[in-house]
Amino acid sequence: MHVSEYDPYSPTIRKQDSFTNRLLLVRMHKHYWYYRVTYPGKLLLFGFFLSGIGTVSVSVPIYNLFSILMALILVDGIVSWIFRPQCELTGDFPAQTTAGQPAVGHFTVTNRGWLPVYDMAVAFRWLEKPLSQPDRDDTLKSLPRGESVDVTVTIDAPQRGFYALPKLGVHTLFPFHLNRSGNAALPGKSLLVLPAFHKLNSIDLPVGNKFQPGGIALTSNVGESPEYVGNREYVPGEPARRLDFRSWARLGKPVVREFQEEYYCRIALILDTYMPADDRLTRMIKAITQRYQPKTEGAQPMDVLEAGISLTASIADVLSRGEYLIDLFAAGPELYVFRAGRHTAHFDNVLEILSCVDRCPHDPFDTIGPAVFEELSNVSTAVCIFLDWDEQREKMARAVLDSGSSLKTIIIHDGETTLPYNSEKFGPAFHFTPDQIAKGKVESI
Repeated sequence: MHVSEYDPYSPTIRKQDSFTNRLLLVRMHKHYWYYRVTYPGKLLLFGFFLSGIGTVSVSVPIYNLFSILMALILVDGIVSWIFRPQCELTGDFPAQTTAGQPAVGHFTVTNRGWLPVYDMAVAFRWLEKPLSQPDRDDTLKSLPRGESVDVTVTIDAPQRGFYALPKLGVHTLFPFHLNRSGNAALPGKSLLVLPAFHKLNSIDLPVGNKFQPGGIALTSNVGESPEYVGNREYVPGEPARRLDFRSWARLGKPVVREFQEEYYCRIALILDTYMPADDRLTRMIKAITQRYQPKTEGAQPMDVLEAGISLTASIADVLSRGEYLIDLFAAGPELYVFRAGRHTAHFDNVLEILSCVDRCPHDPFDTIGPAVFEELSNVSTAVCIFLDWDEQREKMARAVLDSGSSLKTIIIHDGETTLPYNSEKFGPAFHFTPDQIAKGKVESI
């Protein structure tokens, strides 16, 4: 029998309610601990709970400290609630930025309440790591009733990716800077952080033109000079400018000239994202170690995958300035296949793809291989950016050469690779370390 009524004792309903309750607790924890309570407020709460042992007896001296801290918390909570801002927030935040560059939004705050606002600040409730807001508690001393002020909001984005931003609101730290009290004014948006890269001076590729089925209409609106290949009979509807009047007069029937303009230089840019679980654990240990190292001026440390993505962006930047067709292949949790160049797409679209590429813990060459092999017959040159050199990567390089395409191999790796690279079989290869790419020492390839 079908039952459509709500049954609170159903295992499915109880499981959903339990998940909803846990999610609500997590949101409340984030809201109060990461947003409402400031760092001095956390210290005060810690002292308050620690001094709670004094409630055993009023004769214990620490009871006085407990009473003072409790009074301070109550006064701060009541006053901040009375003077909580009733403001209107207008403005916009940029939709994207580049890793390592701050994203700055400009906003206008107007006090619509009956009371002035003291120690006012504009901030996000909480930000997804590694994003941070350095000016979160940069306060304005006072904003009188009915007046407006222009403010800026800055987000530091050290790492590429696609992030969901929470609500942006106006809060006050008045009177003791122990908690943030206010209202959220603007709904959350998204922020796309593009990968950072250094421009290359030049890139040397063994290029050549190959026939592209579909012609120029599928590739660009800037073509080669068309090459005359012969004449054929006129088909109704063809443009009159192709008519060959001399041949028409000689043969006694309309004839048109035929041109061939379907040969282009097409380059496959293959990005390796394969990083086994052991390497990922090692990277986590390095990240923790680097976190507690003193900061130094210059480029920040970069892991192997980020270095590969950065160099891929540098190569795509150079190729996008030429008359090339670029096919980008990258395998992460999903396979990315994207075509750019010759006005089919802009370089910014390539950066958007690279900003969302993630590491692949499992061997992706079984996934990326068929997609690449289908296009190799039309590809002039394949540029492979490998994060190591082993049997699977060697198999991929051999398939490129067997298809008749030229191969340019780039290996990004710290130390020796899993297998030694055979330059006699696969030609010379470029070896770079992530540190070289992060510091911009790679100028030409």
